[in-house]
Amino acid sequence: MLDEEKDYLVEEFDNEPDTWEKGEEEEKTAFLATLATRGEKESETEASLNELGKLAKTAGIAVLGKYTQKRENPESSTYFGKGFLEELSRKMHQNNADFLIVNDELTPVQARNIENDYGIKVLDRTEIILSIFHQHAHTKEAKLQVRLAELQYQLPRLRRQSENYDQEHGTVRSRGGSASRGMGEKQIEVDKRIIKDNIRKIKQAIAEISKNKETQRKQREKSKKICLVGYTNAGKSTLFNALTEAGVLVEDKLFATLDSTTRQLKLSTSFPVVISDTVGFISRLPHQLVASFTATLMEVEDADLLLHIVDLSDERYEYYIEQVQSVLKEIGADNIPQILVFNKIDLVDSIQLNLAKKRYPDAIFISALNKSHLEDLLQKVEEKLFQNRLYQMFLPYDKGSLASLLHEIGDIKKEEYQADGIFLEAIINQEDLHYFQDYLLT
Repeated sequence: MLDEEKDYLVEEFDNEPDTWEKGEEEEKTAFLATLATRGEKESETEASLNELGKLAKTAGIAVLGKYTQKRENPESSTYFGKGFLEELSRKMHQNNADFLIVNDELTPVQARNIENDYGIKVLDRTEIILSIFHQHAHTKEAKLQVRLAELQYQLPRLRRQSENYDQEHGTVRSRGGSASRGMGEKQIEVDKRIIKDNIRKIKQAIAEISKNKETQRKQREKSKKICLVGYTNAGKSTLFNALTEAGVLVEDKLFATLDSTTRQLKLSTSFPVVISDTVGFISRLPHQLVASFTATLMEVEDADLLLHIVDLSDERYEYYIEQVQSVLKEIGADNIPQILVFNKIDLVDSIQLNLAKKRYPDAIFISALNKSHLEDLLQKVEEKLFQNRLYQMFLPYDKGSLASLLHEIGDIKKEEYQADGIFLEAIINQEDLHYFQDYLLT
């Protein structure tokens, strides 16, 4: 691993610094644009654009307008059609808008052509999400993962002024360092080589983190592990705080939490249980982020139980459920037992609540903010996590190790010391029943 994190976290590889990051005195502005293909409902298009607006707001960009073009497929060279872009360009210049934000990931050619042909600065959905992750990454692990995703996105999109492509330089402009070149090596080639080298170094650092997490996981093998998952802004961190009093940051913003946080969860059983709050999911989560957040998503893959948190007050909650399940499948966590937890019931009326209860009879309905019905959730967690039953058994005194194990993994309800051994009544997880099979009383 590298000695100094700054060597590969703060290097920039393009001539155009990100002037739209938060911290600027003047707020940046943008128009939003999306394609609506045949078969897509108008409500779905509107909801998707509204979500892009929330992403822009979280990134510190004010939205001046939202526009939709209906067409079968994106234009290969410019994504949108010529007339649509000409009209957008005119409106953007009239309103002095800084950016056009496209609700998709553009190819390098599409982005370059829009900027060159229509004189407007364009950002795509992936750039906005990466910027938000960059702003909200606080721990070394999160910073590494975000930086890796940024570099993987930048690599095929390196831009230079046209005259710079033919110039040869001995160093690359970056805040992190410099590089020498061979004779005839152009600036763009130097930059690509540096980015690839930094990608390699960051992957090594993340691999080391994953290795350390695996060691910690093995040390916690005797604990049951719960992970909170859900669409971003569903209220996972609020629920996490309500269950553990952890004091995790809670904001009404997308991706307010990136760093995984783990705490002990107290249940009626004495068996140790830990619960983790994880990064929120979103539709069309950039593949660069899914790939780079392997160490964080490993928390989910390693869980014994997932609490899938859903914002019942959002009219698109069914769509968001599908999106979360899609990401869980992508990371190989779709077979882990789940409890569907509908949050924010304090924001819906009784009709909406009853309809959801009929549609999802096995779900739990809570308000994490008001801490209402959390006892129902914890009871469901115990049932799902342990599948507990009360068993009676008689352990001879020479089986003292089994008695100690039972105290460690079970919930003792009764214990009597008799002449030949110990009579016990205990709630035991069915997975652990095999330890005591020979001593159970019928």
